[in-house]
Amino acid sequence: MTVTDQPTTGDPTGTPEARRVDDRTEEPLSTLRGAGGGPGVRQVGRVAAVVGLVALATTVLVLFVAAAHKNDQITTLHRHGVGVEVTVTTCAGLMGGSGSNAAGYACRGTFKLDGVRYEEAVPWASLNPPGTTLRAVTVPGDPALLATVGELRGEHASPRVFIIPALLLGVLVVLLAVLVLKTRRAPRRPSPDGAVTDT
Repeated sequence: MTVTDQPTTGDPTGTPEARRVDDRTEEPLSTLRGAGGGPGVRQVGRVAAVVGLVALATTVLVLFVAAAHKNDQITTLHRHGVGVEVTVTTCAGLMGGSGSNAAGYACRGTFKLDGVRYEEAVPWASLNPPGTTLRAVTVPGDPALLATVGELRGEHASPRVFIIPALLLGVLVVLLAVLVLKTRRAPRRPSPDGAVTDT
């Protein structure tokens, strides 16, 4: 009587199917879950950096324009301003950051220029009840450009208004240089299809 070899069922690892299962279980967990997204994470970081740089550049541009506009208004009032008498109609306090203290006053007043009556808003440093008459300076053809005599006396066009935007511009240039250098020095690795990609 010939005894034939019977496949053992107690140890499933001997079968080809079991060996394939074992091979799969030895793969890294990140590969099984599809979480090997290192390059993707870096790409998101680069996009975030670019968005931040664009926002900073926009801020720098806005600050430069605002500074130039302020200097231009002061110069125009000094060179072409004419004196008017403003009668306060309303005046309300402006709250500070904490909301507990006044940060100035937003007032409106009327005045006549070349026979025309205007009503414009003027931020004054003190509270003026309605009916108060104040000396102010405005520009013919631009009555909205209005300042009190005392306020204008202490205002002069100055390059100091460009200090903050200039500092931010310097920061922007440094950050751009760092980003360009990091992009150029980024190592490259071959992708599965044979192409070379940035890491």
